[in-house]
Amino acid sequence: MKKILSGKVRDVYEVNDHELVIVTTDRISAFDVILPSTIKNKGVALNLLSLYWFDYTKTIIPNHIISSELCDMPDYFSRNPDLYDKRTVLAKKLKMLPYEFIVRGYIFGSMWKEYKTSGSFCGQQIENKYELAQKLETPIITPSAKNSSGHDEYLSLEQLKKEIGRKEADAICSICLNLYETCYQEALKKGIIIADTKFEFGYDEDGELVLGDEIFTPDSSRFWALSDWEIGTSPKSYDKQFVRDWLTQHKMNGVTPAPEIPEDVVKKTAAIYKECYCKLTGRKGY
Repeated sequence: MKKILSGKVRDVYEVNDHELVIVTTDRISAFDVILPSTIKNKGVALNLLSLYWFDYTKTIIPNHIISSELCDMPDYFSRNPDLYDKRTVLAKKLKMLPYEFIVRGYIFGSMWKEYKTSGSFCGQQIENKYELAQKLETPIITPSAKNSSGHDEYLSLEQLKKEIGRKEADAICSICLNLYETCYQEALKKGIIIADTKFEFGYDEDGELVLGDEIFTPDSSRFWALSDWEIGTSPKSYDKQFVRDWLTQHKMNGVTPAPEIPEDVVKKTAAIYKECYCKLTGRKGY
């Protein structure tokens, strides 16, 4: 077993030719920089939320999870439950597609900025008139190509179809919209709006399309409090916005080496991740 990747949040270990162990850490990044501060139990929240949604959507598409029990993993992990329990999974090794498939149900962020100037986004014309944070008449998919530099590049659906084939692209987009709509409705019952989210897919050893990475977490999705949502405003979000705001306020966004984040900002961010987890799953804690 060897560590083959240490990313912004996850450490990945190769168990054999077919299996990986993925550890979701408490690391946090902002503006593409990993910060020296960690957010207590952030990795637990991300991992348990992903597991919750992977189970909820398993009839739509198979996912890469084999087990979340440490006893099913190499002894190193089961001997160290304080380090790995609730944040570690045994997963299928996939041949990942080099794309992220972003589903947008509301107009916000980079989409809002481009829409205001051009009336379109990622090659797609936005027909209706919208205000900030307004629900789109129909969710749209805006794929991006993963880039080794860390900055993904948007591409049009037509370009995606040229690269992977129209049939495959249409099938994946259909799955993405099904996943989004199914989980959007479930989250709405819990008082949370999924404004947008992203998916990653790969092929297993049998050539079957499989859902990988993480799904419907605060790191992969834009979650808003339904009670706080109002068209034309920026709603309360369940993510690392406290960290981004502090960095921006102190003109340290994107600065390296990254600064330590104040304890009160760390605690507020940890509380947001836990609140999001509890609201979506209906559980009282980790």
